[in-house]
Amino acid sequence: MDSASCSILDALRLNSTVTNYGNKKYRYSYTPRNPFSVLPFSSTFPGIPASTGKFLHFNRFLAFCSTSRSENQSRSLELAILLEVDGVMMDAYHLGNRQAFNVAFQKLGLDCANWSEPVYLDLARKCSGDEERMLNVYFNRIGWPTSLPTNEKGSFIKSVLREKKTALDNFVMSKSLPLRPGVEDFIDDAYNEGIPVVILTAYSKSGDKVAGSIIEKLGHERVSKVKIVGNEEVKQSLYGQLITNKGLYWGVDEELAQEAIKAALAEKQKIAEDVASILKLSVEIDTSSSESLEKTVAALRAGAEYAEVPFKNCVLIAGSQSGVSGADQIGMPCIVLRSSLTSRAEFPSAKAMMDGFGGADLTVSKLCQKRWS
Repeated sequence: MDSASCSILDALRLNSTVTNYGNKKYRYSYTPRNPFSVLPFSSTFPGIPASTGKFLHFNRFLAFCSTSRSENQSRSLELAILLEVDGVMMDAYHLGNRQAFNVAFQKLGLDCANWSEPVYLDLARKCSGDEERMLNVYFNRIGWPTSLPTNEKGSFIKSVLREKKTALDNFVMSKSLPLRPGVEDFIDDAYNEGIPVVILTAYSKSGDKVAGSIIEKLGHERVSKVKIVGNEEVKQSLYGQLITNKGLYWGVDEELAQEAIKAALAEKQKIAEDVASILKLSVEIDTSSSESLEKTVAALRAGAEYAEVPFKNCVLIAGSQSGVSGADQIGMPCIVLRSSLTSRAEFPSAKAMMDGFGGADLTVSKLCQKRWS
């Protein structure tokens, strides 16, 4: 059976996007290589039957649903790379986390507290990287501040973590911390092979300011070769507008648009029912995804749209559990790049786990040869 596809007809409205990072503006093109290029509508919303002659109207473009097996087969030969920022472009925790704690101790007047590298590594190992536990273990060992009431230890720990985060953000935004080795060559190789690279900042825990400073380290010329998908780009994407029901106005296409939204919700219900059946559960299952997972999924879908490649033809290079979970939710191939935070973590749904870019680790040529799906 032919699958339904969605051709973007009003492409001129999408031909340019300006993204602000720091004090600089980056403009990148979102003009399809073919003005009638296809985004796979049925794979995003599998419950929608093929329907000829119906339209979905959005503020930014007009989507026409038609069937085209040959075009879908042509797009299936394509590949796009989605890159996370945290832990992938820079291993900030490895480079500056210990120093950030020491800065926090100084800011709070804790002159007796100073973590050498052996102390930091020992605490991280014993507490599995849980920073709140690391602080508790450390102060239980050396003694808590004498003026600190016992019932305020929790708020004290939180104040240390706040100061530490501020210090780490400042470290990351400084020019002294480099990107992960090989990431620049990896992006250049993908560009030379004609493979779109999308950098996802929409669900970055670092925040827009820090993520932007990391991306700026690529240099203006290299940034112009990639597409950056943040919260605004997600909102403006086809998937983003459908799931939020914003930017959508009704007409003869109301029935089809409502079916699209219902199909997205039905997919969650079906997954829950399948799991319940396998486990022979009779309890009621909450099928609503957490807000963070929904945000991640929306960013991945939007990233595929901006790359103009079906999402199952994209490969996510992840450094976080949220990215891996989101990719697993929608069936997007995912490769985990180990960092100081994830070096001992297990990611069963990932297609591979690698230590870095280049050489025996992750390269564009390996991605092209493997074509995980």
